[in-house]
Amino acid sequence: MTRMALLLPVLLVFRAVAALNVQVPDHPVVALFGQDATLNCSFGPTGPFNLSDLSVFWQLTDTKRSVHSFWEGRDQLTEQAEGFVNRTSLFPTQLHSGNASLLLRDVRIADDGAFTCFVRVKTYSSAALVLQVAAPYTKPHVTVSPDSNLRPGDEVFLTCVAYGGFPQAQVLWQDGGGRNLTDNVTTSQVANEEGLFSVLSILMVEAEPNSTYSCRLRNPVLGEEAHTSVTITGPSSGFPLVALWVTVGLAVCLLALLIALAVVCHKKIKESCKEANAAEEGKELEEDESKTAMTQLKDTATS
Repeated sequence: MTRMALLLPVLLVFRAVAALNVQVPDHPVVALFGQDATLNCSFGPTGPFNLSDLSVFWQLTDTKRSVHSFWEGRDQLTEQAEGFVNRTSLFPTQLHSGNASLLLRDVRIADDGAFTCFVRVKTYSSAALVLQVAAPYTKPHVTVSPDSNLRPGDEVFLTCVAYGGFPQAQVLWQDGGGRNLTDNVTTSQVANEEGLFSVLSILMVEAEPNSTYSCRLRNPVLGEEAHTSVTITGPSSGFPLVALWVTVGLAVCLLALLIALAVVCHKKIKESCKEANAAEEGKELEEDESKTAMTQLKDTATS
């Protein structure tokens, strides 16, 4: 039989005689994942006492597993639950002043729950407190699919993701006017090996030009809220934006081609005109030479 089991009947007798005033916080103690936390427990003895007369036991309220034990003036950790090995300690220099608080190092998700503080100094009493473990989520990130070639009325899927939080987040979608969106929303939250949750929430909407949506994420324990907004952009008509740019590009190319063709034609016409003028001048020169020759022949015949 364990030492704790042997002591409990004695502790119950002392409790029936005159209980100590053991006090713990009435409200839950919030501890951040991965950090240290102090579970406050104080007691008010009726007078001076020796540490050899003091017994302090911390245990899980539900399972009664040992978290930390102290008696006969020193820590007694042979029966300590495996999950708390090398993670707990009291405040030895403050025990005489009635401080039986427990320091819990490197808080884990598994630590979330109720702890009971037992104290005995001639008489006995206990009190339980609740430890709430919390971890902040990353800032939510929102993506749009599809993110291009959208036309009014097309189905659009907005995906919101966040990681590394505890407990499960409260997820809320809102439109640009601040109205809550509850239809066509699918949300899943999955825990990793450490117990931290990843959030995936998908909202399906019909595309509307310049419409804004926001994904809001709230940690219910920490009271922290983060949000990210996204705006769906697109043409106000049913003509696809890509097709519009393609049309403009083709028009510019066609215009450049027409200008080049006009320049070439103008050059060709100019060259043709020069050739025609040269031919005309040659013909006139031949006619003048013919006339001169005829005149000379007539003059010769006359003489």
